[in-house]
Amino acid sequence: MQFQEDSHICAFVSQRTVFADGVRPATLVVSDEKIQEILYDTSEDVVRYLSQKYPGIPFNDCGSLVLMPGIIDSHVHVNEPGRTEWEGFHTATRAAAAGGVTTIADMPLNSIPPTTTLDNLKTKAREAYAKSFVDVAFWGGVIPGNQHELRSLINAGVVGFKCFLCPSGIDEFPQVSVDDVRKTLLELWTTKTVLAFHAECEELEKTNPLTDPGLYNTFLHTRPDLMELKAVKLICDWCIKYNVRCHIVHLSSAKCLALINDAKTRGAPLTVETCYHYLILAAEEIPEGSTEFKCCPPIRGKNNREQLWHGIKNGTLDMVVSDHSPCVPELKTRGNFLTAWGGISSLQFGLPLIWTAARTRNISFSDISKLLSKQPARLCGLEDRKGDLFVGMDADFIIWDPEESIKVEVDDIYYKNKLTPYQGKILFGKTIATVLRGRFVFKEGKVCDKPVGKLLLHASILQTIET
Repeated sequence: MQFQEDSHICAFVSQRTVFADGVRPATLVVSDEKIQEILYDTSEDVVRYLSQKYPGIPFNDCGSLVLMPGIIDSHVHVNEPGRTEWEGFHTATRAAAAGGVTTIADMPLNSIPPTTTLDNLKTKAREAYAKSFVDVAFWGGVIPGNQHELRSLINAGVVGFKCFLCPSGIDEFPQVSVDDVRKTLLELWTTKTVLAFHAECEELEKTNPLTDPGLYNTFLHTRPDLMELKAVKLICDWCIKYNVRCHIVHLSSAKCLALINDAKTRGAPLTVETCYHYLILAAEEIPEGSTEFKCCPPIRGKNNREQLWHGIKNGTLDMVVSDHSPCVPELKTRGNFLTAWGGISSLQFGLPLIWTAARTRNISFSDISKLLSKQPARLCGLEDRKGDLFVGMDADFIIWDPEESIKVEVDDIYYKNKLTPYQGKILFGKTIATVLRGRFVFKEGKVCDKPVGKLLLHASILQTIET
């Protein structure tokens, strides 16, 4: 396709435009960063009509390339400030743009300081300001004793809060107790805010017959399904009892699906995400010593993976995110699964990862868009402007070719630390262009030169960091 230069008004034309109810030819008129008009037609008559209505309007004709709402990755660890050598806003958002992600929601850890107070949020926002190539939203964090900080963070515009029911691995972000959770839910009861949980509870009596730290199964035995089952049972009970929006992050164990489905059936305002790596990778396929595959909760077996896909198809699982959790290479302690940092980087490759697996499982483009865009937007309270194609929504698009393949190569990775379990993999679904509020932030294989992303915070907070 031929891309037109950014203009105050333009049109995007695709024979495969992805809407919530299906895929159809459409022409989208974009002006003032929004979708101003949608015509479900791509004929010459439409071109003539729009050329008369908007003299000189440029057309971006995508042909049969798929035009879909921009991806919203609601689970990203940027780590700046404090651990910027792990990842920063400049590198993370460039990777997002290259992968068709138009909005990320930054997690409250592993930065120093964590996003657990209003002052800490301002510190992080100042770092993100003028560095972001896509829009950035922020999660707040719940730790023991900071319940009095939550209202000020809500007023500042955080999308929700995250807590850990087990050690986070980060000293600045301790786990919460049952009493901490109760106090938090009572504090959030009159709000529309969501409380997200790292859903693992520590096992008091762990038995691990495997002692070789180079074997993946040695690590897998230290994070059994029971850790997730215990946590998910607690979360489901809390969600029903307090009727506060709750969200389970990065679910890995399919044994939890029945509990989740039961809670939803009983009316719990509960949502659940899983991650690309749990749907793509399998424990049996992880080579000895390959610590780039380590994450928490762990990647489980092939049968578990197929059950997660069943949970995707029947709606028990609401969305798929990256949990982009990078670190410096030395923390991956090659060869030792017990001491290596647990986190997988995939922010740039979410769409081809999910599409490569979904295309053989009878999952449609609209289903993909719901999982990667619509549902994460709703989780973050952004559904009035992002995640779907309607008049008045932000003109955030990914234009991609589902038939074309890519090979994951280190030289093509934009995020800071390029260690990945996907290196060398052939994946279907190539991002051709990424459009943020009507402007190209990625096209012709390159990220734009200037950061144009916005911080999705309330105006009062933006004023304090812009001055």
